[in-house]
Amino acid sequence: MSNSVSVWLVIVLAFLAANLPFLNQRLLGVVPLRAAGKPLAMRLAELVLMYFLAGGLGVLLEHRAGQIAPQGWEFYAITGALFITFAFPGFIWRYLWKHKHHE
Repeated sequence: MSNSVSVWLVIVLAFLAANLPFLNQRLLGVVPLRAAGKPLAMRLAELVLMYFLAGGLGVLLEHRAGQIAPQGWEFYAITGALFITFAFPGFIWRYLWKHKHHE
């Protein structure tokens, strides 16, 4: 896999992972919950977990391509902000979009 494909794969998967907590009522998208809805705190915890999973995939692909570059706090601040930005469409859809409830 070329470096360009690896970069785009991580970006697309990070976008999907950032929106996953807001697009379903299941824990991590798989485990059904007994409660009627998933609280915001649980969604934010899932968002943090998804950040680390997407970052782990990036590190894995970087390791397969060659040497892993050392990262400082600036890298994590920027990627964290980018991940939160990626989550914006899912947040808008869950909390600000008016849904028609079928009764």
